Amino acid sequence: MTRISRYFKAYIGPFLLAILLLFGQAMCDLSLPNYMSQIVNVGIQQGGIEDAVPNAVSAKGLQLFRHFMTDAQKKQIDQNYQIVPKGSNSKTYPLNQTEDVYTLKSDADRTAVNNIFGETTWTFINTMKTLQKQMGSKAPTPSGSSKTDLTKIDFSKLYQMEPMLSRIPQQVFADAQKKAAAMQDSIKLQSGVVLVQSFYKELGLDTGAIERNYIILEGLKMLALTLASVVAAILVSLLAARISSGLGRDLHRDVFHRVNCFSNTEFDKFSTASLITRTTNDITQVQLVVMIGIRMLVYSPIMAIGGITMAVRKSVSMTWIIVLAVIVLVGLVAVLFSIAMPHFKKMQVLIDRLNLVARENLTGLMVTRAFSNQSFEENRFDQANTDLTENQRFVNRLMTIMMPAMMLIMNGVSLLVVWVGAHQVANSSMQVGDMMAYMQYAMQIIISFLFLSSIFIFVPRASVSAGRIADVLETQPTIVDPQQPKAFHSDKKGLVEFKNVCFRYKGAEEDVLHDITFTARPGKTTAFIGSTGSGKSTLVNMVPRFYDVTSGSVQVDGCDVREVTQKDLHARIGYVPQKGQLLSGTIASNLRYGKSDATDDEIRTAAQVAQATEFIDSKPEGMETPIAEGGGNVSGGQKQRLSIARALATQAEIYVFDDSFSALDFKTDALLRAALKKHSGDATVLLVAQRVSTIMDADQIIVLDDGKIVGCGTHEQLLKNCPTYYEIASSQLTKEELA
Repeated sequence: MTRISRYFKAYIGPFLLAILLLFGQAMCDLSLPNYMSQIVNVGIQQGGIEDAVPNAVSAKGLQLFRHFMTDAQKKQIDQNYQIVPKGSNSKTYPLNQTEDVYTLKSDADRTAVNNIFGETTWTFINTMKTLQKQMGSKAPTPSGSSKTDLTKIDFSKLYQMEPMLSRIPQQVFADAQKKAAAMQDSIKLQSGVVLVQSFYKELGLDTGAIERNYIILEGLKMLALTLASVVAAILVSLLAARISSGLGRDLHRDVFHRVNCFSNTEFDKFSTASLITRTTNDITQVQLVVMIGIRMLVYSPIMAIGGITMAVRKSVSMTWIIVLAVIVLVGLVAVLFSIAMPHFKKMQVLIDRLNLVARENLTGLMVTRAFSNQSFEENRFDQANTDLTENQRFVNRLMTIMMPAMMLIMNGVSLLVVWVGAHQVANSSMQVGDMMAYMQYAMQIIISFLFLSSIFIFVPRASVSAGRIADVLETQPTIVDPQQPKAFHSDKKGLVEFKNVCFRYKGAEEDVLHDITFTARPGKTTAFIGSTGSGKSTLVNMVPRFYDVTSGSVQVDGCDVREVTQKDLHARIGYVPQKGQLLSGTIASNLRYGKSDATDDEIRTAAQVAQATEFIDSKPEGMETPIAEGGGNVSGGQKQRLSIARALATQAEIYVFDDSFSALDFKTDALLRAALKKHSGDATVLLVAQRVSTIMDADQIIVLDDGKIVGCGTHEQLLKNCPTYYEIASSQLTKEELA
């Protein structure tokens, strides 16, 4: 993926925004278990009272519990509470109508007061237990029962005990305070909260409403966080879609542009099927992993790290459960992907092979049927399809192990958390809500690893696809425009010169063209003939610079074709390839392909010269007759004539016909050549042919044999002076025609 990383630079802004949104979403999701814990711990177990600090307490109640405080604690209480005389705030505190009430100051140190009331509560409990032990059943209890229960405090009986409390030895209080200070903070908090509930009941407050309001408020907070998480997820999905589609668009554009710049040398390196796969399937794989990865590769690590942090805060003693789960998860993912990675890399190669076989079968369907080789092609396709299927099956089977393994780990972790957490709850070292939150965080951690492992299913394949795309993008065309192009010579318009041209295909051991030298002049026809493989097509393909010479030079209009831009060069050439290729559209759009502004009269004239008007006029729609993909709805001869008409419509100064009359009958061939002679005028015509009858009227015929010129002249001259040409002609013409 790093080889195409430059394409991500254009989307760094949306990507950073997506990361910010994902971070916010993760924070919302990580906060939800904590709020759930608060609802259980505070809302349900503590009646909606968050700490052991009473916001208000009766004067009698505060005075009573001052007996169980140290001097320092009494001083702190005096600093943090203020008296509300009776009748001042009876609406909020009904007891205030008849008694004084103390309320917590707005700037009070809640932490200090919380600790004071937590310890005071247990000092009170320890003192009562000591008195009961010393006095037996005669000792008064706060609830009137045989045991101390803070939920059943009867303040009226406690107030009756106050004269007795003043006579209790200070050592009893000191011992009780020492034991209270040694208690765990969580236990002191829970007991202090119960005492606060009793204070509120004494004041006449509706403790049920306090509990209900707390749960509703926390629930609304959870709902707000959930909505924020959903909004962030939707925005991230939109950004991910925008980034992935934009990236796909850029890759499609650049790959297509680079392929359009390829010369025949580069096309020899990449097969057509492979280029199609790279332009479609490979880019789709990259888009898919970007779409999914933006969310999972960023969100999952945040959730995993955040979940571990939050879980440790809830209980350090159960950290070993998370560590064990993470080790097992990482080990499982590492083993699975070490096995699967080679098969991911193999996937795209197998898709290439399948596309190649399918493309060859579709384009050569008539040949396959003609030789009754359908079963052979079916077996060939079936083999390619089976290889791809088996590879995908292996990967899919391997990946299916992951989900049940993850579920096993998830359920195992849940069981461990409940088992260990239940013991800690029983020992009062953990609250029920914290255990539930810990379990949620453990699930979030495991799910995060599950998401990461899921994305890793796509990453290896996308990485291979990205490399294949980069191979195309990084392939520099061997034929490029010069940095400082020259202008054509106006006084040599249409002149084509080959000077000591040699050519060798890349990787070949020897040249296929040797020391080719000739001149093709305007208004003249220069023909090329020779046995199959003699280099005719290679030679004429050097004029439009589809290949570059290995040595020597090819000059057009007095300039080396390597010293001018390809656009300017091609503007001077009307090219007809060996295999006529039409594009989907209409006959008119195909004829205007080389000259978009050609008039109706111009394309009609070109069609007349190419002997194509007869079958065009026979169509109900004439020039607007649709052409199927590749010209599949016209015959080979019609396709060739339309290709010739397309080149003629450009009104170029040089025409290159690469064996373009092979599909024409002799009558049409003769008519076309006669019309072409009149139409071409001052244009230079380069004509490759296999039939002597096609070129016998040419002004200059060049005979090639094994990449070398073995004859040059007119038909009559070559019959006398060139044995190779005579041999070719004698195989096609009668003795009378040779005479």
